[in-house]
Order: sequence, then structure tokens, then C-alpha cells
Amino acid sequence: MTHRDERGAVTVWLAGASVLMVSIIGITVDLGGQLHAKERAHTIAAQAARTAAEQITADAMLGTEPKLDVGRARTAANAYLRAAGVDGTVSISGGIRITVTVVDTYQPLFLGSIGVGTLTVSASSTAELKRALDGSER
Repeated sequence: MTHRDERGAVTVWLAGASVLMVSIIGITVDLGGQLHAKERAHTIAAQAARTAAEQITADAMLGTEPKLDVGRARTAANAYLRAAGVDGTVSISGGIRITVTVVDTYQPLFLGSIGVGTLTVSASSTAELKRALDGSER
């Protein structure tokens, strides 16, 4: 019967398990971070669209159909995007519908160490002017 030397067997297993656990934690943290960045992009897009939708023409106060002051609406949305520090586009259709698309980035914390670079996130939101009286759309 021969005696085998098993010194170090647990160390190899522990090293492998440690690498696996750090990888799982890294993926979880970075995917959560990317999701948070996408959520932030959506929130910024929604707020920029709402800001633009507040730029209505003066005659809308007289009971006529609401219309956007297109120039002011675009300027307001772009100013909001600049203040938030993100890139984006603003499109206005029909004088009542504003769509804002935001493009932002997320720099991975853990996955960057294995070569995963900056991740791009984007989100869009639309606001539409509606005429309402006592909470009912007209």
C-alpha cells in the first residue's frame, strides 16, 4: 500500500472556489449597476419630456387645443439633458407629442478587470399634451 501526499489539495479547491465566488459577485454588482444606469436614463428622459411638455403656446390658456411652443420645448428638454450630464435626442411630432431618447454609459466595477469596457445604456420616454376638464380628457 502506497501513501499519497495530499498536502495542498484543499488550497487548490479553495482558490478555484474563491475565483468563482468573486466572479459571481462581480457579475451581480455590474449587472445591477448597468440596470441602475438604465433606470436613471429612463428617469432623465421622462423628466426632460415633461419639462418640454410644459412649454405650451399662450393661446392654449384660452381654451383652445393645446399646442407646444416647439422651439421652447426643444430648448427646455435639451437644457434638462445637459444639466443631467447625458446625451440625448428630442423629437416633437404633431405639436403635441415629445419623445426624448437618452444615451448614457456605465463603467463596470469588477468586470473591467477582465476586459469588459464601458457599457452603453439608452432609454426613451414620451409625453403627450392632452386637454382635460375636471380630470377627464376632452
